[in-house]
Amino acid sequence: MLFTELIKMAALSLVANKLRTLLTTLGIIIGVAAVIAMVSIGMGVKSNMLDSLSRLGSNRLVVMSGSSNRGGIRGAAGSVTTLNYDDAMAIKARVKNIDYVSPTVQSSYQVVYGHENWNTTVTGVIPEYSSIQSLELQSGIFFTEHDVEVRNRVAVIGPTVATNLFDTANPVGKKIRVGNAPYTVVGLLKSKGQSTGGQDQDDIVLIPLTTAQERLIGITYVRSIDVQVSSQDKMDEVQANIEKLLRQRHRIREGVEDDFNVRNLTVVMETMSSMTTMITLLLGSIAGISLIVGGIGIMNIMMVSVTERTREIGIRKAIGATYNSIMLQFLIESTMISILGGIIGIFIGVGLALAISQFGGFKTVISTLSIAVSFGFSLFVGIFFGMLPARQAARLDPIDALRYE
Repeated sequence: MLFTELIKMAALSLVANKLRTLLTTLGIIIGVAAVIAMVSIGMGVKSNMLDSLSRLGSNRLVVMSGSSNRGGIRGAAGSVTTLNYDDAMAIKARVKNIDYVSPTVQSSYQVVYGHENWNTTVTGVIPEYSSIQSLELQSGIFFTEHDVEVRNRVAVIGPTVATNLFDTANPVGKKIRVGNAPYTVVGLLKSKGQSTGGQDQDDIVLIPLTTAQERLIGITYVRSIDVQVSSQDKMDEVQANIEKLLRQRHRIREGVEDDFNVRNLTVVMETMSSMTTMITLLLGSIAGISLIVGGIGIMNIMMVSVTERTREIGIRKAIGATYNSIMLQFLIESTMISILGGIIGIFIGVGLALAISQFGGFKTVISTLSIAVSFGFSLFVGIFFGMLPARQAARLDPIDALRYE
């Protein structure tokens, strides 16, 4: 019963000073809204980055020709000719826990259709490449192993190439010229958008590996070997086994640097995830400072309130109010300010995050955890900064309080 009365008294006190209550609550509102909006932006950055990395393929290793620049200057990865098709097939046959393997070669070419032309990257692969890269077809089919064996001039193109050469027409079945030779378009890929480095992943032409090596570029080596591992927990083991196998095949003696390097894209994803998490925490922490400022505002106003109501406190003590009841009354007032500010701040913060996503062209991710944490922290701030004024009010001497003018 006493607690209910204290809540009523606290509410009446706050209503009696509407403007002061509003201005005090404003600090909490801004703090909670800022935390939710900033964390939503940070999580949006993380989500975008991880989505871009996942489009490159999951559980993926990339074997590049060339050293990894350890112990001095070396040729850049992929710039030398130390890998070949047999290396890729040996990896597939002799290394366990691998689902797919695809050697690749690539070069830039002018692709022509009718009076239209477009400079793009032409990549030679085998059919398993589509599974490694999680490619999906919008129309048509992917070329087959038979096309690789007989070096067919067929191509699967990305949406960017299709738009620039064919506009809105379906390119499947039409012939394009690559390196002055005709290629039949057998498939159109679905859009994958930009990579984390800003590269257009739809600006690509895929052709059979052997066709690219022997009929287009005129080489016998491969630029890289893409490997999809069966599970993430096998990545390190598979990477070590690939390195061991290639050192044996390339007859690299003990103590001599590898003429290849293996890149683990899962490690890259984990690193990027860790970095974006730190950015999100930093943004949330900076916004959280405004909550501290709001808490100091609560303390200042409550101190003023104690001074203004000194006689009221003296009267209440004179008629039997205890230390705990006086303290609880002022704590309830500061807590009610925090709760009110927290609720309004949640609505404003969520609204800001949605507005940024809707009108700013930037993806945001609203997290229930960030909402709960910011509201809980605002509640803690109200109680913590309300403690000193409440204690000051509760410790007033009733005789001095009654004499106060």
